[in-house]
Amino acid sequence: MSQPVSANARRIDAPRLREWAKHCLAAAGMRDADALQLASSLVQTSLWGIDSHGVALLPHYLERLANGTIKARPDVVVQHTAPATAMIEADQGHGIVIAHRAMDEALAIAREQGAGVVGVRDSSHCGAIGLYARQAARAGCVGIAFTHANSVAVPHQGRRAFLGTNPLAIAVPRNGAPPVCLDMATTSIPWNRVRNARREGHALPHDVAVDGAGGVTTDAQAAAAVMPLGGAAFGHKGYALALMIDLLCGPLLGNPYGPHIPPMFEALDAPRRLGALFIAIDPDRFGGRDALADAAARMAAELASEPGAPRVPSDPEHDCEAERMRAGIPVDEALAAQCLAWGERLGAAWPAP
Repeated sequence: MSQPVSANARRIDAPRLREWAKHCLAAAGMRDADALQLASSLVQTSLWGIDSHGVALLPHYLERLANGTIKARPDVVVQHTAPATAMIEADQGHGIVIAHRAMDEALAIAREQGAGVVGVRDSSHCGAIGLYARQAARAGCVGIAFTHANSVAVPHQGRRAFLGTNPLAIAVPRNGAPPVCLDMATTSIPWNRVRNARREGHALPHDVAVDGAGGVTTDAQAAAAVMPLGGAAFGHKGYALALMIDLLCGPLLGNPYGPHIPPMFEALDAPRRLGALFIAIDPDRFGGRDALADAAARMAAELASEPGAPRVPSDPEHDCEAERMRAGIPVDEALAAQCLAWGERLGAAWPAP
């Protein structure tokens, strides 16, 4: 779902924004190919309207690249542990670059074995998890991806943060249209949306965040943690999902979990040590790739003809992408000021609206 746009936001052309971000990341020490992949992923995420995980994160990433808690040129090691599995030692590289590589490995295994499962150890924030599920679906496979994060979410019936937003994504190919993709946090909103609300000065929705005493709040400045998906009444569902994803991305892969993960924004001198799990499934080993992609297209059409015209997951993001490709990506004044400062520091002129 597209997120609220600040009234003071100005629109920046997506290709120019991508080129500017690539220039900054390369100037920060990243290899050109990695800089382009990261810049493209952030701009793509903003085009989908997922502003909490798009270009708004670039200043933070540049800060961590500058202080070395994200390595610009990590020594990444891929170890094939069985015919259908592999582990990637990320060496504190950028999570988005590592995650794309991990799904590439999962796809290569799936073509040989029917399914591929790849774990990542010692990585950093990997952005919007739907990037990687869609990556598999565009290659004709089913894509599944999980990752975890530090403590920013209260457990159901809890009073303080313990788990992360711990998102998951599942994508399937669809004939004649982009993949159908579920991309969701296990909390009602991601923590980055709280940060965006603070920067832009607007309130949070009801029943998505709690203050330092554990009470529900709509004040972004007072928010101390977000609530599990389902809110105060039904948050046991989101909480249970978050807990299981933390076990899959943390202990299963040799990474820490929840409160033992260094925080993303408050401990800039500590590497994150994050994990992620990527799965690719070849539909031709089951009911068939064409049959699945045809069924996804038919299902979307049938749903659209139902009363209320329901849509399949990710179609609103595709609409937002088309609109933002025409009109530009909205960047609020506070974020633009941060980007301008980084551009001056790295020798990259911030593109005019």
